[in-house]
Amino acid sequence: MNKHLIGAAVACAMLGACAAPTAVSGPAQGDSGTTVLRHFTLFDGTGAAPRQDAALVMSQGVIAWVGAASAVKVPSGAKVIDLGGKFVMPGLIDSHVHLAVDKGLANYSVNSVEAQLKLYAAYGVTAVLSLGTDQDAAFEVRRAQREHRDGMARVYTAGLGVVYDGGYGGLAGLPQRAKTPEEARALVDSQAAKGANVIKLWMDDGFGDIPKLMPYSMSSAVISEAHAKGLKAVAHVYYRDSARELVDEGLDAFAHEVRDFPLDDTFIAAMKQHHTGQLAATLSREASFAYPKLPFADDPFFYRGVAPEVQARLKSPAFEEKAKADPHFGMYYGVLHTAMENLVRESKAGIPYGMGTDSGLGQRFPGYFAHWELELMVDAGLTPLEALTAATGSNARFLGATDIGTIAAGKEADLLVLEKSPLENIRNSRMISQVYVAGLSVPTIWQTCVGRKSSACD
Repeated sequence: MNKHLIGAAVACAMLGACAAPTAVSGPAQGDSGTTVLRHFTLFDGTGAAPRQDAALVMSQGVIAWVGAASAVKVPSGAKVIDLGGKFVMPGLIDSHVHLAVDKGLANYSVNSVEAQLKLYAAYGVTAVLSLGTDQDAAFEVRRAQREHRDGMARVYTAGLGVVYDGGYGGLAGLPQRAKTPEEARALVDSQAAKGANVIKLWMDDGFGDIPKLMPYSMSSAVISEAHAKGLKAVAHVYYRDSARELVDEGLDAFAHEVRDFPLDDTFIAAMKQHHTGQLAATLSREASFAYPKLPFADDPFFYRGVAPEVQARLKSPAFEEKAKADPHFGMYYGVLHTAMENLVRESKAGIPYGMGTDSGLGQRFPGYFAHWELELMVDAGLTPLEALTAATGSNARFLGATDIGTIAAGKEADLLVLEKSPLENIRNSRMISQVYVAGLSVPTIWQTCVGRKSSACD
């Protein structure tokens, strides 16, 4: 926790990890040919130790070969890029986002979804799972992505999640509210028919004087109906007791960490018995509430991804005053600390866990928060190797996405090239040199600017 309290902006200056990295010697040819990357350190996303002086060949968007640089055979006509010791890993996967809701559900569209997916890719997040606020536009984008490579993050979606009518109040605009178990099952069926990748339910309201819980008869109906449709069920949770009930009902994973009490051995044992995982701890979500003044407003890695007025608002006295006026403000640090401790308990007990941020809602910024989440996971007590594995191979495994998340022959060429190893310092995940999606080079956050003239980002 001490490292976390230093603040992202201060650590950035101390470590020099936010200076714009140098570009690689050229973009991948993607669909037009074959590209060889060589002389780099490889982290393959499986949790294995990194390999020095590696190489890979990618052709038509797929990794054709990976191994030692000394053994690579360069295909005729291939473009060769010597990375000079840089670090190559799978693109990050954020397992908990909310696409295109920052301007309200009424403005949700294919264009707004695609714009955010391009921003995620610029930050090295090459796939996202959008959890419960997606309208039909998300399915349209996903369908188009399957037909052609588009240079943006891949989208997986829960469609619209199930909310108890009379319970969770934070998503008043969502139409997916149910009063009975029968209505809840019908809502699950409607999203399954659209092709949802998972089913999402909101269990509780959090921080209420009287918790407004989804009735257990309804949560059980959602979970059992999801399983009947061959889909996993994930849940928004806050309270330990209601989370334990969901474990016993067969929930597949939590979309947040339990935050009111520590998890005891009995709870952990139940998670193991029912194969319940921790899809996302969303530590960065909790941290975003714990600060009266967010510590990253002046970090160029952050502000290149937002409009100037957003940065100005975050730095304003009014923002700080509003944060301190929150009646629950004094609780947020403790909530964050409990979430961090619970994640480490699960990790040590062998509970499967991923990396997710809850980005897109409130002051939770797409792309940037994935890197803050990694930092907080390490601050909590995980190793950089564990955090990065959660954000790559582990998240892909939960999604059943056998073609992404790890680097191996036959996998999609979704790659993140970094100047330095994040296994040595997790903040090196921000030193992005290049991003590839399906073998196509996409603009990184250091090469683009959201809502600004380029000079404003120098």
